[in-house]
Amino acid sequence: MYVIIAGGGDIGYHLTKALHQHGYEVLLIEKNRKRAAELSDELSDRVMYGDACEVRVLSEAGARRADVVVAATGDDEDNLIICQLAKNFFKVPRVLSVVRDPRHEAVFFKLGIHETVCSTRFIFNLLEQEVEYGEVLPIGAIMRGQIEVIEAEVTPESPVAGKAIGEIELPPKTMLAAVIRHGQLTLGLANLILQPGDTVIALTPIEHEKALARIFRGVAS
Repeated sequence: MYVIIAGGGDIGYHLTKALHQHGYEVLLIEKNRKRAAELSDELSDRVMYGDACEVRVLSEAGARRADVVVAATGDDEDNLIICQLAKNFFKVPRVLSVVRDPRHEAVFFKLGIHETVCSTRFIFNLLEQEVEYGEVLPIGAIMRGQIEVIEAEVTPESPVAGKAIGEIELPPKTMLAAVIRHGQLTLGLANLILQPGDTVIALTPIEHEKALARIFRGVAS
């Protein structure tokens, strides 16, 4: 797999190193000449100097044969341009982007860039969940960010304690995928009675995340 990463900041740097260590062919594009030279000292020919917002630079980087392009610059506008070029001009099969301002995620989605990572939104969600719901936390996302992976601990006060999984009225399109009890993983048992101390892994559309939290914590959003 050939991966092109645009942006030589901390994310681009560490991602390039990790992908190379796992056997990927990877190229990091950095538009700051000094920073590109610093990265080249360590990453050698896996670094290219240039502005990934330019068709010429992406073409020289081999975008036409790339399997994945990751836009990881510090500028959302640049990231959007890079994604648009990769997706629509070079027909790259998979395009991912870092989004600094969570308000911009909707713009990326409307323009067909569905795989985004917004550290601001993710950290905010963690803080909000910790304050409002205690031990009900988002731990990841799938389906291009539209499905949240939720970890919820059943407490003695939880409304679901003592109920069978199949008896719990869940939000639409929500599934309790697994239960961890005493360090053992159990999958898909509708008749399993939830007990205090159980950890439940659930999948839910992002818009139903708070409704699911209410079911486990019994508090209003």
